[in-house]
Amino acid sequence: MNFSKTKLFAAALAAVFAVTAATEASAALSRKPQDNLIFASTNDPLGLDPALVDDNDSGKINCNIYESLLAFEPDSTNIKPSLAESYTVSDDGLTYTFKLRQGVKFHDGTPFNAEAVKFNIVRQMPENMIPKMSYASFVWGDVAEVKVIDDYTVAITLKRRNTPFLHNIAMMYAAPMISPKALQEYGNNVMEHPCGTGPYKFVAWDKGQQVILTRNEDYWGEPGRTANLIFRTMPETSARVVALNNGEVDIINGIDANVIPEIKQAGNQIFSAEGMSTHYMFFNVNPAQDSVTKDKAVRRAIAKAINIPEMVQSLYKGYDTPATTILPKAIPGYSDKVKPVAYDPEAAKKELAELGVKHLTIYTYSGARIYNTVGGQVLAEAIQAYLKAAGVESDVMVFDWATYKNKIITDTFDIGFMGWNGDNGDADNFLGLFASDDQINNNGLWFNQEYRDLLAEALTMPDGAERNAMYEKAEMIIAEETALLPLSHPQILGAMRPNIENFAIHPIGLTFMHDVVKH
Repeated sequence: MNFSKTKLFAAALAAVFAVTAATEASAALSRKPQDNLIFASTNDPLGLDPALVDDNDSGKINCNIYESLLAFEPDSTNIKPSLAESYTVSDDGLTYTFKLRQGVKFHDGTPFNAEAVKFNIVRQMPENMIPKMSYASFVWGDVAEVKVIDDYTVAITLKRRNTPFLHNIAMMYAAPMISPKALQEYGNNVMEHPCGTGPYKFVAWDKGQQVILTRNEDYWGEPGRTANLIFRTMPETSARVVALNNGEVDIINGIDANVIPEIKQAGNQIFSAEGMSTHYMFFNVNPAQDSVTKDKAVRRAIAKAINIPEMVQSLYKGYDTPATTILPKAIPGYSDKVKPVAYDPEAAKKELAELGVKHLTIYTYSGARIYNTVGGQVLAEAIQAYLKAAGVESDVMVFDWATYKNKIITDTFDIGFMGWNGDNGDADNFLGLFASDDQINNNGLWFNQEYRDLLAEALTMPDGAERNAMYEKAEMIIAEETALLPLSHPQILGAMRPNIENFAIHPIGLTFMHDVVKH
């Protein structure tokens, strides 16, 4: 059903009355249609606390609510000031002293200052971490001490040199600053009560339907150019395309090559850019579970059964390129010398039979992801067909995203799918996943001590050829062990109505909406 812009916005805000003051909802309803920007995507966010989520659907909303000490430039991972105006680094490379921006307030009216920075970091240090703080160790794991020098100066001392540290604290997971008052009020969890310093503040979350933000009129910088942001959840790609073409929504993501002609024909615009993303298949090697993929020989035989270039071309129609390693080409440390297991269907069939592999369980997710535009079920069924040709039957189990994330931790299965969009432009951000004991990051719980030692040493080395060589060696270990099977490097895709200006998806995969205009 088609709605006028005004009626659509009224429907979008209907849930507000249940969770916020009637006066606030009425004020939002009174605004003009061009003040209400509607962004439709595949999945609900997992939550709105950036310390407790690691998914793009949460990140693309949170990056408009929260800010970090530093930020990335609009089209790169070069860092720039944000809540910190400047910083210095000690001669030994261990102490970072930040001068904070003055006059900044959280959305609840409390001041942003050095004590707030310390509160946010200490909350995520190892002794205070709680489950689902999957990025805490990436960002703050090397912190030895946080010292408040004065109201607007804070010193962070590390246990060891950490080359990507400044880039890590510009990320939108773990690094953003949350109101200490809100964290105390809501029991150290603001998943449903977000409170940052960013250009937009939270109004309502109607789960499974939409998240509504409104402009922060007290923002320390230039205010957001659009009054209200509505992030709508629409799982089916076809439904999102129809809604865009009919003018029911303004922007969509999670599109694939098959729908681009239809979108263009309706007069809408395509956003396409090279991302920093890798899509991969992982094997369950959890020592506590009875999966056949714990056997390296089985993993290598499975890899031989899958024609990755053929599959990538068939599924993604040239918008993805086949991957040979976990690192995208744009990331320093990428090596074209890394050679994954080659496609060899006859060898695969023979080896799988000899190993006694007759059946595999494949877990996947419903809907599209930024790194898999055709959706998890389509991909899993393509893998299932290759395995069948190699004489192996398989069951494909499909779950919604939140359930899938839990199932790959709790259940016994053989094969799963995941992707990683680079958060900071550093190789450790990708490769460090597989040196983790946290199954949220290291999904299959692969373990290799030599690999972990390489990653630990490379983390402390200055950028350059020597550090890149360490990462090349680490990539070769992954390939030899078939710890995972890299599938593709996708382009970032989105689509918008012709009256939308300044929309872009950042290379880190997030959508900063501060400058987006709807005419």
